[in-house]
Formats: sequence, structure tokens, C-alpha cells
Amino acid sequence: MPKMKTHKGAAKRFRKTASGKMKRNHSYTSHMMSHKSQKQKRNLRKSAIATSTLAKKVKKMINA
Repeated sequence: MPKMKTHKGAAKRFRKTASGKMKRNHSYTSHMMSHKSQKQKRNLRKSAIATSTLAKKVKKMINA
């Protein structure tokens, strides 16, 4: 059986932390920012940890 290929779209969007969790960036940050509050925009800049169900799928996609 051949090796699993890395899903390049997922590899660009997710990073693995030292403890093995999957780190992701927030959505809603690319355009139409003028009506969002400064607090919302500031919080969207921070990264987040993916949920356990999503992390399981992502680890399979990026062969982590």
C-alpha cells in the first residue's frame, strides 16, 4: 500500500503544538472589517486550539 500524501490545504492552515494539539487561526479576518469592533478584531488575531474531533481529522490529513 502506498504512503499517505499530506493534504497541503490542511498543512498550511494547522500547526502541531509541542503537546500534540492542533493550532489554528480564526476565520472572519479577511475582509469587511470596518463594522467589527476593535475588541473582536484583536481577539481574532490570536490563534486557537482545534477541537478534539477536528484535531483527529487534521492529524490524519497532515500525517502528524
